[in-house]
Amino acid sequence: MSKQLPGFFEHDNEPVPGLPAELPAGEQILWQGTPKLGGLARRALHLRWMSVYFVLLALWRGATLAGEGAGALEVIQGAAFILLLGAVPMGLLLAYGWASARMTMYTITSRRVVIRTGVALPVTVNIPFAVIGSAGVAPHADGTGDIALQVMPPHRVSWIALWPHTRSWHLTKPQPTLRAVAQPEQVAQVLGRALAAASSMPVRPVANQPVRAADRPAAEAMA
Repeated sequence: MSKQLPGFFEHDNEPVPGLPAELPAGEQILWQGTPKLGGLARRALHLRWMSVYFVLLALWRGATLAGEGAGALEVIQGAAFILLLGAVPMGLLLAYGWASARMTMYTITSRRVVIRTGVALPVTVNIPFAVIGSAGVAPHADGTGDIALQVMPPHRVSWIALWPHTRSWHLTKPQPTLRAVAQPEQVAQVLGRALAAASSMPVRPVANQPVRAADRPAAEAMA
């Protein structure tokens, strides 16, 4: 039976920014950061691929109308209508991404990783080092990167509570992910040293994991 990691549904009056309570004695904050909207929108919300889809759909609609003998104005109007339809969900997703980036804070302490997020329903999830089986960092061309954490069974996190701060295409075994963080290699080093110190093992860096085709559709970046 899986064990849901604890969450706290309030951060209006945080005693420490990004944390649900004061740090216990001996625990220290090692790093805090927030996701960048651009990377969050592209890799977690997949807005780039959605925009490509609606552009192709609009071209297909225009070509279909033209093939049926429609005039140039009707062709343009038909294609523009598809683009307008696509702009509505994309705009809503972008607004959600902006709100999510604004409300989210990632924290690495000497004992755990904390993800504070939530737009409609604020939530803070604590991920103790003891339940983290592995971590992988995927840097991207925009200078940001994603750091995915594999939670060891029987522990698990709620995909719904954490989305979009989970690794894409991993629904049955959600992986909490620090999305679109700046200087991801440095953040990964902080996490790697903290994990090593907590386990009393020699320092080992967080693995740099290249994207594999099995982790994504088509040319999607690692998420």
